[in-house]
Amino acid sequence: MTTNTLTRADLTEAVFQAVGLSRNESAQMVEDLLEEICTALSKGETVKLSSFGTFAVRQKSQRMGRNPKTGDEVPIAPRRVLVFRPSHVLKAVINGQTPDPDKKD
Repeated sequence: MTTNTLTRADLTEAVFQAVGLSRNESAQMVEDLLEEICTALSKGETVKLSSFGTFAVRQKSQRMGRNPKTGDEVPIAPRRVLVFRPSHVLKAVINGQTPDPDKKD
């Protein structure tokens, strides 16, 4: 596994190179996009990015867990968790295959 990480600065630079906006405008575009995604997810909405995947928030109910060190049972509070489901296109790209354009998510 590689240790490279794609950062906001990398995304900003990619937008700058591809679109030709100024670096400040590119940075603002990336920030606005991420903010819009965060806002939608915090409202419980699903975010679907075509040919990439779907982000959704799932509600998990309270359950009993176990402290691995002591073995004591402790309640785990109900919470919301973020889940990501990659599209078939993303899966194909990751596996070095050609995506099937007729297949639906």
